[in-house]
Amino acid sequence: MTELFDCRQAYVATLTDIARDDDRLVVVVNDSVGSSNLGGFQKEFPGRLINVGIAEQNQVGVAAGLENGGKIPVVSCAGSFLSARATEQVKIDAGYSQRHMLLCAQSPGLAYGQLGSTHHSAEDVSIMRSFPGMTVIIPADPAETAGALRWAYHELDGPAYIRISRMKVPAVHGQDYEFTPKAVTLREGTDVTVIANGTTVHRALEGVDRLAAEGVSARLLSIPVVKPLDEEAVLAAARQTGRIITIEEGTIKGGLGGAVAELTAERCPVPVRRLGVPDEWAPTGSEAWLMDHWGISADGVVAAARELLA
Repeated sequence: MTELFDCRQAYVATLTDIARDDDRLVVVVNDSVGSSNLGGFQKEFPGRLINVGIAEQNQVGVAAGLENGGKIPVVSCAGSFLSARATEQVKIDAGYSQRHMLLCAQSPGLAYGQLGSTHHSAEDVSIMRSFPGMTVIIPADPAETAGALRWAYHELDGPAYIRISRMKVPAVHGQDYEFTPKAVTLREGTDVTVIANGTTVHRALEGVDRLAAEGVSARLLSIPVVKPLDEEAVLAAARQTGRIITIEEGTIKGGLGGAVAELTAERCPVPVRRLGVPDEWAPTGSEAWLMDHWGISADGVVAAARELLA
């Protein structure tokens, strides 16, 4: 049986390692120490975890003030509230002001399952992509989560929005994996390209392998950084395979699928099939059920490839 991992554990372990070497790191939470798995961090660094309570707009403002004072803040908050309730503060205090802040969205996408659309952050990537200078990262597994945090902390100058998945996922990268903002080719192929990130990568892997068994040569690109997009990899895939499928745990309007469709429409028009949350509110169901319901699955990848190849 495939082992599954909680990316929040990699998140906390990485922050703790960085904090031991760099006293500029501070974490700002919105009464979310438990849901962010930050209990151990708080115990080791009690003065470097600031709990503002259930006040997400204030949370981002406090973090911006800390950055202005020489700290590098990590904002740990449920994705639905960080991206929607604190939109103006993220736009102005983090984006417009170009603060070096890590905006870490906990339980993003459809992770809250039965709590419904009020708690889903299906549109968060679309919102964050719209802000100039905002880096948007959706890691696929623990190794990529840890690598993305280190890269954003040490290499970036401005703000980054990083999804921290709660839904357990298998490891798709080996122990030698080193994070870069570039696409990673997980399968080579010439008939069609599948582009995935986050919790959809392992689903896409299953779909691509099933297509291979049917004689379809499908390329799989894992693209953790939606903005800035690895345009070179996407355009090469468009030219070389002529068909693209995107799959994401979020809305197809403005997210990964939107970014790929915008790029190819302007520079290399090819058929693009986007798998994700359609333009509708979510029915009641678990995260896994919702993803299957909307075809964000291996079955969805196979069906989309058959459609494009037909």
